[in-house]
Order: sequence, then structure tokens, then C-alpha cells
Amino acid sequence: MTAATRPFDDIRALIAGMPGPDEAAAAAVRERDRSLTKPAGSLGRLEELAAWLAAWQGKGRPSIDRPLVCVFAASHGVAARGVSAYPTAVNRQMLDNFAAGGAAINQICATLGLGFKVFDLALDQPTADIVDAAAMDEKACVATMAFGMEALAGGTDLLGVGEMGIGNTTIAAAIYAALWGGPAETWVGRGTGVDDAGLRRKAAAVAAALERHRGRLDDPLEVLRRLGGRDVAAIAGAILAARLQRVPVVLDGYVTTAAAAVLHALDPCALDHCVAGHVSAEGAHRAVLERLGKPPLLDLDLRLGEGTGAALAIGLVKSAAACHRDMATFEQAGVSREGA
Repeated sequence: MTAATRPFDDIRALIAGMPGPDEAAAAAVRERDRSLTKPAGSLGRLEELAAWLAAWQGKGRPSIDRPLVCVFAASHGVAARGVSAYPTAVNRQMLDNFAAGGAAINQICATLGLGFKVFDLALDQPTADIVDAAAMDEKACVATMAFGMEALAGGTDLLGVGEMGIGNTTIAAAIYAALWGGPAETWVGRGTGVDDAGLRRKAAAVAAALERHRGRLDDPLEVLRRLGGRDVAAIAGAILAARLQRVPVVLDGYVTTAAAAVLHALDPCALDHCVAGHVSAEGAHRAVLERLGKPPLLDLDLRLGEGTGAALAIGLVKSAAACHRDMATFEQAGVSREGA
């Protein structure tokens, strides 16, 4: 395979061709906002969200008619090192639970009127243990990103992305350490609730993986394929596809943001169409969001994953769109303006 035909070249070409925001649509939102029956700026970040929606949907009256939460489920070879409080059998069991409507994310999506899809990324075939080998080869990584891009195939106007997979907070910590440096302990947290011994095993696995791949982690896409998993790769693909199709994105927690961090490392503008749904209780997530310049919409001490924080935050985004769309103007309501 020559450099000219490497699969990653296709991803770089898509990133190079990403559209920017529709500033005219955002300006139209801000103009209408000044006529709505409220003091200027009184809805705070809800006003910012309405303008953000407009900029990426490309319309002066943003709307959310087909919101969708996608959860990408994958298995990780590093889980065999005892880095999680739960066995890998939970992966398949939770997928069945999603299908039966029994998970937390099912209840949140049903309550808020959100579409919900789960993508099984070869759940019964773990990626390679990152301590011993690259998680994926380049072709498999790009194929998984392409699979993630299909999340938007059914049509949506706001996408929430999440994940499920035992061991994936270890994967995420390794990605952050490779992208930004620092000791493994900086990025490793308790994930599903590991005890002190489990926390030490996680840190040791991340440190060993970084050493195993040392000298080959200068390219963010190499970081993704060597240290990531199918869930992270698919999420990166979904985020990129959303950008190309002008669909705003709400990010979930620590693992989801690892996929976003890879794209951000490739192009700092790659996440302009994204907002952080929440800051999770996983220790380093707040620092991650600060590096990405993404203040979270919610801070609820969540650490479940499976898209729960993104789904809850979509409720705020829907409220922002509804307020902008349906509030009366001063003239319509016969309310006096400030200083009138």
C-alpha cells in the first residue's frame, strides 16, 4: 500500500472539506431574540444554543423535529486485564437490555421524545489488547469510522452520541495521554467503580500501552487505531458525518469525548458543530472539556455512559429551540419594551 492510497487519506480529505457555520442564520436568530418578550440575555446559554443550532442547521428558525441518540457498543481486549469492575459478559447483556427498553437511556429518550439507536460493533470480537498490539489496523479503523457515519442514514436534525463497552474508559485514558501527554494516572479514573487495586491495574495498562506504541503516536489517526476501539472510531465517524451533513451534535461523556479529541487534534475547528452535553464524574473529564473549549451544559455527577448525559442535554437544546421559535414578540404580546 502506497502513501497515496492509505485509507486514512480519505478521512483527512473529508476533514479538509468540512463546511463552516452559516453566520447569516445565526445572525437572524440573534436579531429575532432582541424582539422576544424577555430582558436581553435573560435566557443565558439557551440563547447561545439557539444561535448555534441555526448556524449548523443553516436556517434562521432552527427546529428539532428528528432528534436521535446513537449508542455504539464495542468490546476491548484490554478488559481482560481487570481494568473494570464488571465482566465483559455485561456487554452482550446490556445490548439485550437496550433492546428490551430496560436501560436508563431508554427511559430518558422516551421521556424527552428522542429517537434511539444502538450499533453493535462486532461485540463478540474484542479488539486487540492495546498493551500487546494495535487495537485495529488502518483499514479496519477507517471501515469502522465509515460504519459510524451511517448513523445519520435515516435522517436526523440533532445527534447525540454515546457508547457502551467494558474497558472503554481505559481506552479513552490512553487516547488522552497519547494526545496530550502526562502520566497515565492523570487520565485514569474509576470508570465503572473499580477499587484501588483496579485503578492501579488501569493505570499500569495505559502506561504499558503508551510504551508499547511509543514513537508511533504523532498522528491522531494512528492514536485512534492503535489505542482506540471500534466504539471510539465509530463515534468519530458519526461526528464527522454530522459535520458534513450540517447536523449539530451533542457529546456524551469521557469515552465519547475521546473520539472528539482525535478529530480536534486533526483540526481544532472540527468540533465547532458540537456541544458537550455534560461533564462526567470521571476525574479527568472536566480537564478534557477545558482543553477542547467545550463548557458542559450539565454537571450531574453522571458516569454511566450509554448516551445518558447527551440525551438529557438534548432536552435543554430542544427547549432553546422552542423558546426561540414560539415565544411571542413584544409587539405580538402587547408588552412594553425596556425603557419604553
